Amino acid sequence: MARDGNDVLASRAMTRNTAPIREAAPSLDSLKSRRIVLVGLMGAGKTSIGRRLAARLGLPFLDADAEIELAAGHTIPELFARFGEAYFREGEKKVIQRLLKGGPAVIAYGGGAFMDPGTRAATRAHATSVWLRCALPVLVRRVAGRENRPLLANKDHETTLSQLMAKRYPIYAEADVIVDCGDEMPETTTSHVVDGLMGHVPPRRLTVTLSTTRYDVVIGDGLLARAGALLAPVLPQRRAIVVSDTHVAPLHMRTVCDSLKENGFETGQIVVPAGEATKNLDTYLSVVDQLLEQRVERRTAVIALGGGVVGDLAGFSAATTLRGLPFVQIPTTLLSQVDSSVGGKTGVNTRRGKNLVGAFYQPKIVLADTGSLATLPPRELRAGYAEIAKAGLIGDAGFFAWCEAHGGDVANGDRDAQAEAIERACAFKAAVVGDDEREEKPNDGRALLNLGHTFGHALEAEYGYDGGLLHGEGVAIGLGLAFRLSEKLGHCTRADVDRVLSHVAGVGMAADLRSLNRRFSAATLIGHMRRDKKMRDGALHFVLARGIGQAFTSSDVPPDAVEELLREEGCGA
Repeated sequence: MARDGNDVLASRAMTRNTAPIREAAPSLDSLKSRRIVLVGLMGAGKTSIGRRLAARLGLPFLDADAEIELAAGHTIPELFARFGEAYFREGEKKVIQRLLKGGPAVIAYGGGAFMDPGTRAATRAHATSVWLRCALPVLVRRVAGRENRPLLANKDHETTLSQLMAKRYPIYAEADVIVDCGDEMPETTTSHVVDGLMGHVPPRRLTVTLSTTRYDVVIGDGLLARAGALLAPVLPQRRAIVVSDTHVAPLHMRTVCDSLKENGFETGQIVVPAGEATKNLDTYLSVVDQLLEQRVERRTAVIALGGGVVGDLAGFSAATTLRGLPFVQIPTTLLSQVDSSVGGKTGVNTRRGKNLVGAFYQPKIVLADTGSLATLPPRELRAGYAEIAKAGLIGDAGFFAWCEAHGGDVANGDRDAQAEAIERACAFKAAVVGDDEREEKPNDGRALLNLGHTFGHALEAEYGYDGGLLHGEGVAIGLGLAFRLSEKLGHCTRADVDRVLSHVAGVGMAADLRSLNRRFSAATLIGHMRRDKKMRDGALHFVLARGIGQAFTSSDVPPDAVEELLREEGCGA
């Protein structure tokens, strides 16, 4: 027996508790169950601080250089002299891999160990890394008289250290925790390391897996300031152009660009006017021209910093410039964090309708910083929340129940609730997109994500994309209309409709057309629907529901039923 779209979604719905998972900073006791890695240049104090840190936590201390000497039966200077640096680095990688597979410990790396991409990846997977960052004068004083260092032998210390800093500091900046070290006592520095570790809450991660690629969605507070460290491992070149708009750039552009530069990126900027009206072919051509003017190469990344308009516009520009540039999404609105940044849809509007010119183009990574949501007006937060509730209504009744309990917290700025909602909504969308990346399945899969959108897009078109009605506000009304239409056609109960309408109104959004205090024409709205890209074979295409979490697609909805519903909602002829 064939399964409908709801069955497909139900089979992969998340089975998580309905209470939000509260991410908390680690306690001192919890640090005792970790592997903690110290990185930094020679003279940074990795051994002296490492021993003190290990003593405080009751953990063993392991010095990677000492372990290498023990395994090789030679001192490090002897290994360099007899076999060369390349031989030493290969042995160093093997020793570190072994140390990372052991139990909880404090591990001090040699100065060059963290430079190896494989070692950094293994460290990210198995340990929490701390960079002991020192200024050049401090390092010069500390290494004075230490001629046994192979990289300092017979060389000017200040010149050599300065060159190593230029090369290594952008890589060290990928560490999880950064502690600045000066001339304070080692016990003081150790306390700073403990404080840094206790304040470090790893971001949430989920993976979008497609037939041709995979990428992570990273969710947490303070990610904009860590953008360089998070992007460096996944981008092919340390050069990027950040595309933003006139609202977001003054708030976040400097933070992102400073982080990129700290990690050795060369950066450029493109700023477009804010608003849905910007998402057009003229602005797209302007962005492409500016990318080419800045002499992008095939490995230069395009970073979208902003809401859905910036993400769609920058993504389409990345997809088509030089036949495809690496693309990164840094969404700064709740709507874009849970919807447009995940799944790879990019494009622009035309006078014929919304998103009619575009491409499927997946990002390399998505960074959803919940801290950026604090700058949003309440109306923007509520509009973004509509897409979160939509995920539960499509195929996860348990998630919608969570929304009924915690939706107010999300819309009112609770960052823990926001992170939980973003993760669950993105995980739901990732599962759908992974099963139907290009919306090719006519009766299930990605098409179900359009619940409420046929009505919502028609309303947006009627308003003219001028900000009078936000996308999420249109979707919120569309959800109610989709359930009303489902009830009218005998698919769901009035109780289901009431739950949807009550929830939408409860988070502070208009739940029906009458709430907009504007007169609409049923014929005009249906005309907008007929120009929507979801039309198939000339027939209107709707996502309907048999109940909460039981969405399905239908292309045989009688136009008369749609018109009757709109008239019941107060629309004229």
